[in-house]
Amino acid sequence: MSRGDREQRRIYIQIPLEPTCPPALAPGPPTLKICHENAGGCNGSKAWWYNNFSPTAYNTLFNPSSSQAREFIPNQLPTRSVPLLSDRHIDYTPLEQLLAQQDFQAADRITLQKMCELAGPDAVQRKWLYFTEVENFPIADLQTINTLWLLHSQGKFGFSVQREIWLSTGKNWDKFWLKIGWKTGNTWTRYPNEFTWDLSAPRGHIPLSNQLRGVRVIAALLNHPAWSSTPSGG
Repeated sequence: MSRGDREQRRIYIQIPLEPTCPPALAPGPPTLKICHENAGGCNGSKAWWYNNFSPTAYNTLFNPSSSQAREFIPNQLPTRSVPLLSDRHIDYTPLEQLLAQQDFQAADRITLQKMCELAGPDAVQRKWLYFTEVENFPIADLQTINTLWLLHSQGKFGFSVQREIWLSTGKNWDKFWLKIGWKTGNTWTRYPNEFTWDLSAPRGHIPLSNQLRGVRVIAALLNHPAWSSTPSGG
């Protein structure tokens, strides 16, 4: 093996999915090629994974079907190469774990908990948010939360998905509630039993935002500059 080959050594995990590495690094049959992070990875950057790793592939990494993959993946890719970035030292591992288990109801609860932690001790105590607190959330943290939801829902759930749907309605809240399944006709969906906590839910169905105090909190979320900024990390 030449020195160049050693420096560019890659570990391949073959999964029957579309290639997610750039074409130059993923020749051959249509299988997912996971490049060893310590050997430079794809383009030598964690940011490439953050921006391009497919939700289906990421979920497969967290829930491998074969015993060989279950043994290999945690040792070789312990963090799955997606950085859990936080500008306020929030630990998003519990959210990552619940989403990996597809426990969307518990993940929704901990999403609110983590956002209250972001807002500070007063919000943690009251267990809900002021829109002014949401406006001051760090971009990195909201992008971390959103990316985890995207990756573990095959791109179906997350704040950025909700924003896309909201914009598609012309920012019409009544149309938005109907599209994401928070209302049926004039009747609000009742928490928790009337919400759908799996991938059969409408696109953008979760995470939830409490509407008892109006739309200002979710409006602050959907208007946040996080959705017009490039994810960092890498």
